[in-house]
Amino acid sequence: MTLDLTLFDLNPQTTQAEGLSAEMKTYYSDYLIDNAAPNLVHDQFGQKHAIPKNGGKQIEFRKFLPFSKATRPLSEGVTPDGGSLSVTNVTATVEQYGYYVTMSDVLMLTAIDNTLLETTKLLGSQAGSTLDTVTREVLNGGTSVMYAGGKEAREALDANCKLTVDDVYRAARFLKTQNAPKIDGSYVAIIHPDVAYDLMRDEEWIDVHKYSATNEIFEGEIGKIAGVRFVETTEAKIFAGSGSGGRDVYSTLVLGANAYGVTEVSGGGLVHIVKQLGSGGTADPLNQRATAGWKGTKTAERLVENYMIRIESTSSFESGEN
Repeated sequence: MTLDLTLFDLNPQTTQAEGLSAEMKTYYSDYLIDNAAPNLVHDQFGQKHAIPKNGGKQIEFRKFLPFSKATRPLSEGVTPDGGSLSVTNVTATVEQYGYYVTMSDVLMLTAIDNTLLETTKLLGSQAGSTLDTVTREVLNGGTSVMYAGGKEAREALDANCKLTVDDVYRAARFLKTQNAPKIDGSYVAIIHPDVAYDLMRDEEWIDVHKYSATNEIFEGEIGKIAGVRFVETTEAKIFAGSGSGGRDVYSTLVLGANAYGVTEVSGGGLVHIVKQLGSGGTADPLNQRATAGWKGTKTAERLVENYMIRIESTSSFESGEN
């Protein structure tokens, strides 16, 4: 990140009394979103919807149903009856999330680095992880689920129920039988590093650099197997202690296109908020405290349950609940 020092060529008294300039607000807001985006792994495959202004707490996602086959032959010179779109509106309630930190005047005066810039970097990472977790929890509540090792329940998963290539083939087969559309020509799976460790050791595994150019890979993509492209994140869901003998159970989400919808972080979905020294009024009579924080408006909704499936398995490793 290159710091444009001209953005800070301002009268310090004016900055403290009236807040950040418009240019600086834009700079820091963009910086916050840029640092949040890499953590939004679960968001990247959903339908994106902007937060509607003055629309209250409700947002509508649209689920389009496929057309049935048109098998009736046309009669010469006769225009057949037309069809119509079958659209179902799915309503979700948005919620707000946020966090802020306090910075002292002494820290801001003596720090060698740009305190606000570094703080914004940390806040952006936190915001991304927080909002990604909101989406992750919605997706992992889906009704389509299969268990590794041929088991029929989460509680039965033991040390031998690691994710296998056959499990991936079975999940892809399920999506194909549901006519789930693909994402850029493939189905996509979100996987935890502990589970990826087991799967990547299979001879069928193909590393991402062997089949895709750098500008064509998804955020976090590591490779593919059985025609499914895998995106790795430590934020993949873990059901801690839920397996046999208290083993951790890992979720691997295999997704088709249009399976779910999410609200965007741009356009008001994620905002950067800075209160300068002196903005606290009588609550800060000596102008000793400034604050920086973020506020996000977020929701996610499953649209077509059968366009996604969750594979639950164990791993060679044990991790904690996230």
